[in-house]
Amino acid sequence: MKKRYAVLFFPYLLTDWYLRKNTEYVAEPVVFMASANSRMFITASNAIAQELGIFPNMLLADARAAVPQLHVLTDKPLRKKKLLEALAQWCLQFTPTVATDDLGNLLLDISGCAHLWGGEKGYLAAIIAQLGSKGYEANICSADTIGAAWAAAHYRPTGTVIDAGRQLELLSHLPPEALRLESNTLDRLYKLGFRTLDSFAAIPVDVLNRRFSSELVLRLQQFLGKVEEYLEWVQPIQPYSESLSCLEPICTDKGIEIAIGKLMTDLCARLEAEGKGLRKAKLSCHRVDGKVKTIEIGTNRPSAHVPHLCALFAQKIAEIEPGLGIELFVMDALMLDDASPLQEVLWKGSAGVSDQALVELLDKIKVRDSNCRIDRYLPNEHHWPERSIRSATALTEKKDREWPLGKLRPTRLLHPPHAIEVAAPIPDYPPMLFRYLGEVHHIKKADGPERIEREWWLELGEHRDYYYVEDEKGRRYWLFRAGHYTADTVAEWYLHGFFA
Repeated sequence: MKKRYAVLFFPYLLTDWYLRKNTEYVAEPVVFMASANSRMFITASNAIAQELGIFPNMLLADARAAVPQLHVLTDKPLRKKKLLEALAQWCLQFTPTVATDDLGNLLLDISGCAHLWGGEKGYLAAIIAQLGSKGYEANICSADTIGAAWAAAHYRPTGTVIDAGRQLELLSHLPPEALRLESNTLDRLYKLGFRTLDSFAAIPVDVLNRRFSSELVLRLQQFLGKVEEYLEWVQPIQPYSESLSCLEPICTDKGIEIAIGKLMTDLCARLEAEGKGLRKAKLSCHRVDGKVKTIEIGTNRPSAHVPHLCALFAQKIAEIEPGLGIELFVMDALMLDDASPLQEVLWKGSAGVSDQALVELLDKIKVRDSNCRIDRYLPNEHHWPERSIRSATALTEKKDREWPLGKLRPTRLLHPPHAIEVAAPIPDYPPMLFRYLGEVHHIKKADGPERIEREWWLELGEHRDYYYVEDEKGRRYWLFRAGHYTADTVAEWYLHGFFA
């Protein structure tokens, strides 16, 4: 089933709420204000006030000077958040999955719901009509990504339905604010002349990542549906659950292991039938004394592979204290995701992130040590060493370019580079020895220099001249001198990496 989302935008939420309770002010300009640094500013204004030029973030004194008949109310802390959460609970009659964001919007997962109202247009119209009957003014639009639905709700007429895959085509002339970007990113886009989405959407991802923040790339990919956006629902969906009652209390690790196997087999059979896999699961052990002991596991990719999931739980059985015995086991699937069936092969090629055995190994390492951090890196289009790699946002993220193989680079890169003391016969020659952490390394072999210029469009500074060196014990290092050698200054040398 294809995902569909709708976003509800409330331009006058606070004032709508007040006017619904005080109908005598329906035709009057109304604002809410808050105090900050002893200055009074407006946090919300109704449609009539905005027609008179009164907008949020305006000083109250200026607003009253312009509109003397203005009705001013005090904005209590968290009032808007509580109103939004109450409306989110009300929206559960239309879909079981509703979330709020920090910008005052409701985000609805409407997948499989709209047909009950005759289609998405009828579905959106029903929501707007019921909100209008309660005195709320709102815009609602739908699309196949949260980002596109958010942009349409803020910049297109209410009830707009963006067909799957057409978000950029129909929303290309919207301003960059439609991507929910931070103010500093917006300022930089406008300074460089990017005033609509289509002016930069076709620029390669690596160029955007290099010139702007990673936030712009993430929001654009979420808008286009290339990166999935996860939400925290106001009412969590009831998880898949399996339970197992015991005729006699279970006290041994072997008995617990058998119970886990039975529960996981039943749960995974349901998941496989629906094309889903586990991302996070919890085992609750109800003891005869009324206490409950729980353990949890998580996976990097959705999995319904019973032996693998049981092996993850087996590593945590020692954390369970059975006491006088366990009489009930409950297995809950806390997080699920769509899982693609894996095709069996007679032989495997080179290992990679698509290798199920590798992913399962990473899961086992992570479960064994909760403090373990597993990172994956991808090549980045920079010649400056510190920027030539980047962290992958997900295990399944594909690299957009091949790793550069033309020049030798160390296995371990130090960031920042470590200062060292060097003795060199001639300024532009490789050093004869260097001192690092109190140890003197006599250099037997060396190659270089390789000059790497600093990326002037990102920062100012000296270039670097790199040397590949090997000491008397066969250990290899990557050294560099910062800037040109001059007779007036002492050359600064650094150790930047170690070769395997």
